[in-house]
Amino acid sequence: MRTLIRGVRVFDGERTVANADVVIEDDLIVTVGTGGDHPADVEIDGAGQTLLPGLIDAHTHVFDGSLAQALRYGVTTELDMFCLPQILAGQRRLAAENDDVADLRSAGTLAAAPGGHPTQLLTALAGTILDGLDSATIDFVSDPAQAPAFVQARLAEGADYLKIVIDDGAVHGADLPVMTPETAVALAEAAHEAGLRVIAHAITTAEVKVALDAGVDGLAHVWTDLAPNDPASQQLAERVRAQGVFVVTTLAYFEAITAQHVETADCARPGSSGNAVGALLALRQAGVPLLAGTDATPFVPAHGAGMHRELQLLTAAGFSAEEALAAATSLPAWHFGLADRGRIASGLRADLLLVDGDPTRDITAVGNIADVWRRGVRQTGHARSLEKAAAPAR
Repeated sequence: MRTLIRGVRVFDGERTVANADVVIEDDLIVTVGTGGDHPADVEIDGAGQTLLPGLIDAHTHVFDGSLAQALRYGVTTELDMFCLPQILAGQRRLAAENDDVADLRSAGTLAAAPGGHPTQLLTALAGTILDGLDSATIDFVSDPAQAPAFVQARLAEGADYLKIVIDDGAVHGADLPVMTPETAVALAEAAHEAGLRVIAHAITTAEVKVALDAGVDGLAHVWTDLAPNDPASQQLAERVRAQGVFVVTTLAYFEAITAQHVETADCARPGSSGNAVGALLALRQAGVPLLAGTDATPFVPAHGAGMHRELQLLTAAGFSAEEALAAATSLPAWHFGLADRGRIASGLRADLLLVDGDPTRDITAVGNIADVWRRGVRQTGHARSLEKAAAPAR
């Protein structure tokens, strides 16, 4: 099957081309250019529309229904940062065997201290979205000597990267057991020896410093304990850049929990959303790679819709629309080693989003969904507006 999208504006993951013809053959992009004859089985007039790489959410938590919901909003890949062991294998099969859901990469079971974050969330979830859920359903790490075995268990689980939690609960108004710096170092070393990237949940400056000392590759959040324009925030951002660490933004998460204080989420103290923006701007000024992610859950932010909100928050914070779109396409693909997606170029996987209007000038146009392709399969019946996209699939 060959599909031609003729005369469409293209944001290729890095820059915008005003007018191009894009040809999809089976699951690949085969042509991006102008002029010439492009025989095709299906031709789409792209006038007034923009073709983007499928969006990549760099921080989610997948449950039943999450991947289908994400795809309805043009999120073609989710990078899961902790999926419950009871459902992980099923979600992997779903993504591998079906094209009407987003693709999935996952950390599997995260590394946490016994009784530490996120055990308080597991307790809150028990009896709601998953019966019989409790902290005994996941492994914990209490000693550096346990790190190699923990990493090997994650490899057996199929983990694509390792996530470690360094969180004493203070930002949530709690007092939680926290992973020791020595354990964090041991986990990062064992993961790197196994060829896995390491991403740390750390949301205070002290926690971020522990993560950086451990040698992590990425931070799953910005920090939230410093006021905007605090010089200490810029100093920390410079260290993050110097160590070559990327950061996932998750502004939609901090906005949601600051505004709503959802009982089943990390109820950060009021002001954390503004502090998060301040940290983001310090990181941007320092030149740190920033990846768009939402921390989507079954609650807030929502899968798919949360990414649209994340893009709006990034532009409100001062990102250009192209910069925000790159944070949701080429940058997460690059930093998570997904060389087959995140850009529009010949030979790459046809994970694509077609929207009405020009999101490189008005980011809200990302919500004007005309078509989505996942692995070259066109998802007919998708909404042409954000409101319709939120409706259940029929």
